[in-house]
Amino acid sequence: MFIGHFAPALIAAARPRAAGLGTLFVAAQLVDIGFAALLIPGIEAMRIVPGITAMNPMDLHHMPYTHSLLGALIWAKIFGVIVWFATKRKEAAIGAALVVVSHWFIDLLVHIPDLTLYGMPPKLGLGLWNHPLIAMPLEILLIGGTFIYYMRRTSAPTGNWRLCILAVLLAFAQAVDWFGPKEPTYSLAIPATMLFAYSLLAGTAAWAGANRQLAAPRPA
Repeated sequence: MFIGHFAPALIAAARPRAAGLGTLFVAAQLVDIGFAALLIPGIEAMRIVPGITAMNPMDLHHMPYTHSLLGALIWAKIFGVIVWFATKRKEAAIGAALVVVSHWFIDLLVHIPDLTLYGMPPKLGLGLWNHPLIAMPLEILLIGGTFIYYMRRTSAPTGNWRLCILAVLLAFAQAVDWFGPKEPTYSLAIPATMLFAYSLLAGTAAWAGANRQLAAPRPA
């Protein structure tokens, strides 16, 4: 799952007193941002094993600090506290923390068993990456449905053109992830690319959501 992780961010951003869309996009991928950062010094580790799943060749064999449920809860707590200090809004902090935790549960659907509860076996994962005819439509439905929900629940004086640019960028990023060339071996280019992609998407989301407000309720 890649852009499907942003579905909870779009739902949370349409709530009253929520954190900004850019902040929630960071929350949605904070676990993977942490993973990419920890790959660089070798604290966490992955390798490339062609054929390990039908959809990607990543063997994510050591991720105790980011892709354990306990780790995700700790990242969520820290991020929620940061959002609370920045906004002084309890609703924004709780929403952001829940979006961080959602990453682990969405990963549980698609990963082969490489997730843990607290960094030790058993390893968990339902393995939809081995079933692209399920995983790909699921990702499209998640992001498409929540994108429409956010667009209808919010409005901007200039219309939806910024959101349309964000949608195109998300679609392009997902297409590259699904159909683009894969690295033959692990290198630092992988975490660097991850960090660049997450930064670009979060920055674009912040720009797209900057002038949006909750839409007025429709008359009964």
